[in-house]
Amino acid sequence: MSIDNLKEALPEYAKDLKLNLGTLSRTTELTEQQLWGTFLAAAVATGNATVLAEISEEAADVLSGEAYNAALGAASIMGMNNIAYRAKSFLGAEYGEVRMGLRMNIIGNPGVEKVDFELWSLAVSTINGCHDCTAAHADVVRKAGLTKEQVWEAVKVAATVNGVAAALTAKSALS
Repeated sequence: MSIDNLKEALPEYAKDLKLNLGTLSRTTELTEQQLWGTFLAAAVATGNATVLAEISEEAADVLSGEAYNAALGAASIMGMNNIAYRAKSFLGAEYGEVRMGLRMNIIGNPGVEKVDFELWSLAVSTINGCHDCTAAHADVVRKAGLTKEQVWEAVKVAATVNGVAAALTAKSALS
């Protein structure tokens, strides 16, 4: 099992991450599709090849082909959007009205339920540190019926996956 491989690979100083990873992979707050799409999108957002390889293997066993691709799409489009929207914010109010001018068709037609794609986009936006995108996606999923506990569960998955990537990067660099 891939989550088990990640847990085994974590050094002793990352014991909390190991415990969190195990607990979150069994959560009942999210549907299986929401959970594993969040894991997969977050893994992409970390930029850590080991984390992505291990999580993608397990996610492929749970997600349909469409959901798998949509999670990858959420990570990819947020990789672009989070930079662009943060830059608009950094540049100030006069850039607020500037047309984005970037294609984002996948957001309108992700191939899965919109709420799931938005939840994955929220998780990635959290990792990427985009306040505006995180808040916007949270608003969309809450209006679609997800609870604040479900939103927070996705954030916890993103935070834990990001922490696992940091620990494994440190372990590799220091060994």
